[in-house]
Amino acid sequence: MTNPEATKTAPAKGGGLAGVVVADSSICFVDGAEGILEYRGYDIRDLAEHSNFEEVVFLLWEARLPTASELEEMRMQSRACRYLPPEIISALRNLPETAEPMAALRSIVSLLSIYDPETEENTSEAHRHKACRLVGQMAGAQAAFERLRRGLEPIKPRMDLDHAANFLWMLNGEDPDPLAAKALDQYLILLAEHELNASTFTARVTASTGSDLHSAVVSAMGALKGPLHGRAVQEAMAQFLEIGSEENVVPWFEQARGEGQRVMGMGHRVYKVRDPRAAPLMQNVMKMVEASGESVWFDIAYRLEQVAMADPYFSDRNLSANVDFYSAPLLYSLGIPLDSFTCMFALSRIAGWVAHVYEQQSNNRLIRPLSKYTGEHQLPYIPIEERS
Repeated sequence: MTNPEATKTAPAKGGGLAGVVVADSSICFVDGAEGILEYRGYDIRDLAEHSNFEEVVFLLWEARLPTASELEEMRMQSRACRYLPPEIISALRNLPETAEPMAALRSIVSLLSIYDPETEENTSEAHRHKACRLVGQMAGAQAAFERLRRGLEPIKPRMDLDHAANFLWMLNGEDPDPLAAKALDQYLILLAEHELNASTFTARVTASTGSDLHSAVVSAMGALKGPLHGRAVQEAMAQFLEIGSEENVVPWFEQARGEGQRVMGMGHRVYKVRDPRAAPLMQNVMKMVEASGESVWFDIAYRLEQVAMADPYFSDRNLSANVDFYSAPLLYSLGIPLDSFTCMFALSRIAGWVAHVYEQQSNNRLIRPLSKYTGEHQLPYIPIEERS
């Protein structure tokens, strides 16, 4: 295993804080060279196989796995947090038809702070209550938004369903398929946390000012909305739609390579080997599509990864599938529109954002980095009438 401290000491050329250590954290460990991702010391592959989203949320927030009674208590609390104030439903109804989904969800989270009874309270208990409500209400708001723009009425949550299954219920109004709910639950686990990515760092910067939890999450959502952070999965699905069929993978790939076009979802800025999140997600999506018989998008993705990895450009550089590559056919198969894929990312990453806000608050100091000034000095002031 490589030493993370040995690889994160000096900024890389081009800036962006690449390689710069800006905080001590016990939440997440990423080793890109070895393909390791751990939440609180637990390998993501073990969590993906054996855990569920509620348990992972507890792990991230409490720094340990729950007992059976603690997990059941958290489930009951989280289910009670799912209900949206009627004012939020009204706000969703009044959004313009042209509202971009991530902008809509970001705005709703900001509005939720106004109706949260503990919005300005800074006790540990209040933070837990607010975080619990955010997890449930964000999912409910996203499901309601999707139904409203389809011309359907929002659906109330159910107390007998886990988080992922309840989201599918609120989205479709039908009892969720167990395999679909399991695949979505695993997606939420795999995307829940990933160290100091742009949105998580933004959340910590906001938290460091002493601002409230909702503001930190809204800040994070603004960063996630950017195309260089949260939109890769959407672009991967657009690529699969362009390919259209498994038979068209090879000619599409050859044309793309000839034109210097990127293959979206292949390679990762951090991982220099296969993304450790890709394999468990791929396996669960396989089970879902095999049961449903609707495998066209997974078949295209699987074939494209095989073709790409046979090309020396990809194999020599270890540019293999990342988590976005197989998230795309999963979300699309669940009926999520492309322009809402980033919102699904946010429904998962809220768990990590909250954990980092807690950690920042526990030993806070205002995050205030320096910049290297490259401008001029001591310029003479010229009166406006003399300026040309």
